Amino acid sequence: MDRSWMKLSRVSNAYQNGVQTFLNFAFQNASQENMILCPCKKCGNIYWHFRKVVYEHLIVDGFIRGYKKWIFHGECTSSGTSSTINPTYLDTDYHQYVRQDDMEDMLQDAFNMRSHGEQSFPPDFIISEDCNIGGNVFCETGTSAPNEEPNEEAAKFYNLLNEMNEELYEGSKYSKLSFCIRLFHLKCLGGWTGNSFTMLLEFLREMFPFAKIPQSCQDMKRLIKDLGLGYNKIHSCPNDCMLYWGDQKNQQSCHVCGKSRWMNSNTEYVNTDEGGAQLRKKPVKVLRYFPLIPRLQRLFMSSKTAESMTWHNDQRTDDGLLRHPADSLAWKSFDSKFPSFASDPRNVRLGLVADGFNPFKIMSTLYSTWPVVLVPYNLPPWICMKQSSFILSMIIPGEKGPGNDIDIYLQPLIEELKQLWSGVETYDVLRKENFNLRAALLWTINDFPAYANLSGWSTKGRYACPCCAAQTCSKWL
Repeated sequence: MDRSWMKLSRVSNAYQNGVQTFLNFAFQNASQENMILCPCKKCGNIYWHFRKVVYEHLIVDGFIRGYKKWIFHGECTSSGTSSTINPTYLDTDYHQYVRQDDMEDMLQDAFNMRSHGEQSFPPDFIISEDCNIGGNVFCETGTSAPNEEPNEEAAKFYNLLNEMNEELYEGSKYSKLSFCIRLFHLKCLGGWTGNSFTMLLEFLREMFPFAKIPQSCQDMKRLIKDLGLGYNKIHSCPNDCMLYWGDQKNQQSCHVCGKSRWMNSNTEYVNTDEGGAQLRKKPVKVLRYFPLIPRLQRLFMSSKTAESMTWHNDQRTDDGLLRHPADSLAWKSFDSKFPSFASDPRNVRLGLVADGFNPFKIMSTLYSTWPVVLVPYNLPPWICMKQSSFILSMIIPGEKGPGNDIDIYLQPLIEELKQLWSGVETYDVLRKENFNLRAALLWTINDFPAYANLSGWSTKGRYACPCCAAQTCSKWL
């Protein structure tokens, strides 16, 4: 197909006719609910729009640079010649089902397995009864069963694929997993107790006996817990002196300042979510920590993300130009210093980002919440800096920033990074094997005040420059 018109002026008739040709092709092969991904420079094949909107965007802004193969719009690039994806797949019940309840998108987000425009699960995966992973195993079409069985974390993901394809009832457009997640979301938004939620489930099962509705709140939690959307709640001292974590988990007061762990020694609240009425004290301050190791392991559970994790070694152009962090002197110096780490391109290089913000958007309200985010730099540059690739590590609570005491809150992350330096067993679905995954933190990204908090070097006063240190040329005003 001639695409020379893409280089012409956007006001020319040839260009406008070419855009109509593209739209006809895209809506014939890759439309969903009368929409396609918009390939203009602003949307970048991320946002879905109707035909009229896409046409206007392509006339005003033009195509995204380098988009010569229309892979997001039905054109397959697996062979040397241009071909289109089989349209029968696009009309299957599975495809419509995914668009209806977005369960595939949720699984991709939860396990950090974004396929960036291509589907990474069925029909790429088929169920094989040769191996037993909770009853089933998934392997790529046309390949033999894996040489090694996936580890526990990978098995959770493949079991969730089974749940995703289980209908709520015969003929339903929604899955059992979708029903549970949406209903549980309403529970969280409404602040329902565990007992009231169980009573609602019993009522729904009585009214709709043909539907596959869980028995209780606990059954529903067990069904969705493997999504990995949870986090660890770690109590902290109100003065940021310590975390009630590890060996100090059961302490009732801070061993530094003596402040009580609880908001008030006489204040208790009833929590019935864990089954049965329980009286619990309310902590003064709680750190939300999202474990890192399971998230890194999930990057290797999809063949597409697993392949992207070695892009810096397999597909990067090494011509001396700086296009990717792997081209930097810091990356190369690290590899030369630790050759055993660099020997496996699957080992992860991370960057850490931290800064405070006011979540209430009210400047008159003094409140500072500090998220800590990790960025996996193994991925290609057009993927690693997308929001879907960021890994939220922790949320440090306010009302004020932790300042130099941020190291108190970083303890769980540092402990995991130490474990990752030694290595953890991880299943690589692309190579069908378990391997020893390692990770290292190469650098931090922050403004100058946060730089001082993370590094321990004072960025104010006589020696404010962290590079010049004692040789800083300074003058008191």
